Amino acid sequence: MKNIIVFGLGYVGLSNAILLAQKNNVIGIEINSDKVELLNKKISPIKDDKITEFLKNKKLNFCIKVLESKEDIKNADYIIIATPTNFDENKNYFDTSSVDNIIEKLFNLKAKANIIIKSTIPLGYIKKLRKRFPGITILFSPEFLREGRALEDNLYPSRIIVGYDINNKDEYIKASEFANLLRQGALKQDISILIMNIEEAESVKLFSNTYLAMRVAYFNEVDDYAIKHNLNTKDIIKGMCADPRIGDFYNNPSFGYGGYCFPKDTKQLKANYSGVPNSLIDSIVESNMIRKEFIAKTILEKTVSSDIVGIYRLLMKSNSDNCRSSAIYDIIKILAKERKIIIFEPNILEISIENCEFETNLEKFKKRSDIILVNRCDEKLSDVQEKVFTRDIFGRD
Repeated sequence: MKNIIVFGLGYVGLSNAILLAQKNNVIGIEINSDKVELLNKKISPIKDDKITEFLKNKKLNFCIKVLESKEDIKNADYIIIATPTNFDENKNYFDTSSVDNIIEKLFNLKAKANIIIKSTIPLGYIKKLRKRFPGITILFSPEFLREGRALEDNLYPSRIIVGYDINNKDEYIKASEFANLLRQGALKQDISILIMNIEEAESVKLFSNTYLAMRVAYFNEVDDYAIKHNLNTKDIIKGMCADPRIGDFYNNPSFGYGGYCFPKDTKQLKANYSGVPNSLIDSIVESNMIRKEFIAKTILEKTVSSDIVGIYRLLMKSNSDNCRSSAIYDIIKILAKERKIIIFEPNILEISIENCEFETNLEKFKKRSDIILVNRCDEKLSDVQEKVFTRDIFGRD
């Protein structure tokens, strides 16, 4: 049984903490006191059915704090960092300050624990950290989790990857041990474990998400063509995806990719490609913006200036409570210049969007709207289907 500290209890940190707390002693550090209060009551601060179930029903060796102690650091075998690394548009780079600050604190405290970074980071980032903070072990373990299903994806992982310095044989042992800790908490059998050089592990994360974003963008462009030529998108995609090399998955059109990872990861990979010949990586980011502009233009063509455009939910996915970087924001920004916009979003109470009105009553929202945009269909709109505009062809994410 290991002593583990997890910094940051968002969907990545919290799902990892709960997974590991089944068979290890875990301390979760979270600066948001509201989250800490909920977790101490065994209530999940994020929408995730498995997290809710485990907090309520499972015996977990899990302690949540706002601030760690020197004793906690001293006794830790592993320290996981899962704090946010948002993309800074001005610097064209991930904002890694939250990770930097924790590493510096651990360095100054002469922490002996193995540090595992779970936050998404730029390529080559850990190499720079090692030079800045010599003598401490920093490993990287990318996460491949879906929001709303983060713990499920940890219990049944597609693979476990841990990156280490291949010139340091001792680190291979530490990386393998951490991978086994994750495997011990999982329910899936025969999990693929890949121990590789840190820079390759960094690359796997960004290239994986950018490939998935590319797939979203591709099927959205298929849908653009079908809309423009009055073709049946569903039949085209079903015909394509009957080919096993393409596969019938991750092919449902949307208003554009969004959420916490895809927008920032694709932009970061694009920035990392500076000086490297490419056209595809750059085009993925551009394609997503073109899709949103096309959707907005289509709505403007379907309406007149006096029409009210309703936006049903700001969320990117069904069964989610997160609307960060949702594709609908850019669509709203374009539409709001020429149409009156009302938004129904019951989960977001403290938010305002320029030139938009929020309507908290669903029935009033449906009655007032002349057209309703919804990224993922909802049966609550079944009585106003004639008003609904969506590109949700298959009724799933």
